[in-house]
Amino acid sequence: MKDLEGLLVVSVEQAVAAPYCSGRLADAGARVIKVERPEGDFARRYDDYVNGGSAYFVWLNRGKESLRLDLKDAEDHALLGRLLEEADVFIQNLAPGAMARMGYDPKELRKRRPELITCSISGYGEEGPYRDQKAYDLLVQAESGLCAINGTPEGPARVGVSVCDIAAGMTAFQAILQALIGRAKTGEGRAIEVSLFHALADWMNVPYLQYVYGGKAPKRSGLKHPSIAPYGAYPCADGKELLISIQNEREWASLCEKVLERPEVATDPRFDSNVRRVANREALDALVAECFRQRDREANIARLDAARIAYGRLSDLEDLSHHPQNRLIRVETENGPVEILSSGAVVAGESPALGPVPGLGQHDRAIRAEFASAGGRNRVA
Repeated sequence: MKDLEGLLVVSVEQAVAAPYCSGRLADAGARVIKVERPEGDFARRYDDYVNGGSAYFVWLNRGKESLRLDLKDAEDHALLGRLLEEADVFIQNLAPGAMARMGYDPKELRKRRPELITCSISGYGEEGPYRDQKAYDLLVQAESGLCAINGTPEGPARVGVSVCDIAAGMTAFQAILQALIGRAKTGEGRAIEVSLFHALADWMNVPYLQYVYGGKAPKRSGLKHPSIAPYGAYPCADGKELLISIQNEREWASLCEKVLERPEVATDPRFDSNVRRVANREALDALVAECFRQRDREANIARLDAARIAYGRLSDLEDLSHHPQNRLIRVETENGPVEILSSGAVVAGESPALGPVPGLGQHDRAIRAEFASAGGRNRVA
């Protein structure tokens, strides 16, 4: 029996943040009913690269049941009410206030059913001057200050994945798990609010604290670390690049002796502490780069291994697709099976089994029949 087996999650969801959260609950064994507009979650049409399906949708919606509802229709509106009378968790990421206007205010739902856990995901939160501002991932990357510290000295850049959506989905998932633990102790659910902005703002605390209390705003530094040196990418003789990271003076001395083959550099007054190395980064990088350009990447790796220096290959997606550390999981879709990269956490001795990705409205008939009247669900204690 999976950890969350017997729990019913109803999620009125679209795009990335809420589907990420409910997808992790489905992976843990919860029954997740994904409520979609009649035309479907628009993430179904972000692209058609995965056997005709969307990469985003395949990744985020495995193991769910798809139910199409038109919440302006009286019968569909009533069906959602019956679902929520049986649900353990209710997730929604419509615009702030939208569910309340339709008669499904999470706070009112909890007054009737105190054991219900609700989670509302929005762009900027349920209150404040930006409450009604539309929010998408890249817009929040900019608004939260992330773009100001990401990129190169020549200009800002977006993070290449939907980091704000994912941060919000992860935050919602952990808050729901915490609420389930709390409910097991008290019998009471809780109302959870998560926003893309606040989830990412939490991740921005280090540069925020550095600026507010230290008066130092981190500079955009591309593939260099803003406050540690040497920590960055260096080209090798074969045109490939390696990133290296020096964390302390012992590692710095080892790099100088065993990789650069210039042990005297370790005590050079320009480079004998991290603060001085950062201050003289241009000269330092030139010295390290000159060494790395003399050997191909694998030869440099051999020396770094011998010196116990941390490094990473600058991989492209071709490299990632063949990476020897990959864990792949098979997922069924309506267009055939696909292999996706596994979740980051695994349980020793267990092989994760993921449910199929649902077709649009695939479970309409079964769910409508099951919840045709109040109390239609056979609850599991």
